[in-house]
Amino acid sequence: MAAERTVTTLGWPDITGITDEVAARVRQDGLPDVVVGVVRGGLIPAVLLAHALHLRGLRTVEVVHTASDEIDAAKTAAPAVFNPSSLGDLTGLDVLVVDDIAGSGDTAERTAELARAAGAAKVRTAIWVVNAENWRRAQPPEQAVTYIGQRVEGWVIFPWECP
Repeated sequence: MAAERTVTTLGWPDITGITDEVAARVRQDGLPDVVVGVVRGGLIPAVLLAHALHLRGLRTVEVVHTASDEIDAAKTAAPAVFNPSSLGDLTGLDVLVVDDIAGSGDTAERTAELARAAGAAKVRTAIWVVNAENWRRAQPPEQAVTYIGQRVEGWVIFPWECP
């Protein structure tokens, strides 16, 4: 018999709380020049954070590591990047990369690399939820990601996802 899968369902109050916590920590470290949302799941957290920080600078880039929206969906060997030019010129800027969830941390790392390649002087990462069950890196999430909103074990369903 297969083990029962842990699924965490987050509501809008949870997301608001995470946004407020992450925004407070970002403010302590200094406001970034621009927020970069990872398409698709990171767009809503990126917009929420940009509003919370009163920042107009918002960019997007599509970096995909999961093949579908299904629970336990297969992962690609490495995150695929689509239209990296959507980042524009980030020369000399302090960039904050935002995504909704990290399992392996590969998507955040790849997006940070893209921001550096676009000229960013400083790159930080903010992840609303880390799925610690999938984390396989030698370094713990707290060392790989600048700001973590919440840590869970198992699959996460966000309020913007269709059931």
